Amino acid sequence: MPKYLAKVSYTPEGLAGLRKAGAVARVKMGEAAVASVGGTQECMYFAFGDDDVIAILDLPDDEAAAALSLVIGASGSATGTTTKLLTAEQVDEAFRRTVDYRPPGT
Repeated sequence: MPKYLAKVSYTPEGLAGLRKAGAVARVKMGEAAVASVGGTQECMYFAFGDDDVIAILDLPDDEAAAALSLVIGASGSATGTTTKLLTAEQVDEAFRRTVDYRPPGT
């Protein structure tokens, strides 16, 4: 199953909700949300800096990742990014492929 890196930043309203419900409850909600689209949450960590939450998700496809991202963004409680992760074998396969490309100006 493809892996995705989710990085989330809470809005002030989202932080208030996190404080009220508790971090453990949000981890459980994340697990349930990911399971609802057919995936599993490998891990979820809280952080400080630009991102409040960092999670690694195993999801069946890009559409599942998009569904999660759209619902979370539409909630108004958080913003974030989702990055598809590649294995070393996938990168090696990418290097083996021939690409017909010419840089600009050449």
